Amino acid sequence: MPTRHDLLVELGLAPIWRRRAGVEFPGAGEPVAAEAAATAESGDIGTAAGPVAPVPASAAREPRAAWAPEAQAEVRAGSGEPADAEPRRLRISGLEWLDLAADVDACTACGLARTRRCSVPGVGAREAEWLFVGEAPGAEEDERGEPFVGQAGKLLDAMLAALSLARGRNVYIANVLKCRPPGNRTPEPAEVEACRPYLDRQIELIRPKLIVALGRSAANTMLANDATIASLRGRVHRYRGVPLIVTYHPAYLLRNLPDKAKAWDDLLLARRTAVAG
Repeated sequence: MPTRHDLLVELGLAPIWRRRAGVEFPGAGEPVAAEAAATAESGDIGTAAGPVAPVPASAAREPRAAWAPEAQAEVRAGSGEPADAEPRRLRISGLEWLDLAADVDACTACGLARTRRCSVPGVGAREAEWLFVGEAPGAEEDERGEPFVGQAGKLLDAMLAALSLARGRNVYIANVLKCRPPGNRTPEPAEVEACRPYLDRQIELIRPKLIVALGRSAANTMLANDATIASLRGRVHRYRGVPLIVTYHPAYLLRNLPDKAKAWDDLLLARRTAVAG
């Protein structure tokens, strides 16, 4: 896996995406690892989301009725989910912002708690209209506890700026997993199920107008399928009642420059969907 310095040397990403044709971010070089080549079709790579900063209690929203996921009294087939998962979901569904990040940091529901350096719950505006969701933290995110801090993060910021968005103003960024899988491996089903209640609670607290799934893994997890990213793009899905648009992960775009135009089309669809909603 290349270091952040290697990527910075190879890439020279332009500072902003433009709304029309002619967009160019200087060369991304060639895939730097066999793992990168294996994920090219999926539009995925290791991702991250950073910690939620405390807010005054007065700023917290009034709690809403807890969501009621399907009751699971027994272990889910093939998932390794413990029999007491449902009480845990219900407890997490009542957490407010002041307690959510601390709960993520104290979580030991899966083995990733033993191998991570930092938990990375999410970062951004807590009443954001747009929610971007990736797969999981990468190595640098695990070190810093922040989302998208490498070259892919710069590209994501440029994409947001082209839409007059910014992660600290009207966007929230999170991941399905809140801890890094060792070696940026694919998350296991039990790990996904352990973290899903946190993402669901974030969605309920934020109440976004729109969700953008970054990469195939995040999209497949949220839509409960194994479809290709090509088949998921270009249409509006829904997750927990919120419109969801699927696009490529920024790290994939760094290695596959021609697909930037497709990603821009996805963002324009997202904007139209958000305005219509």
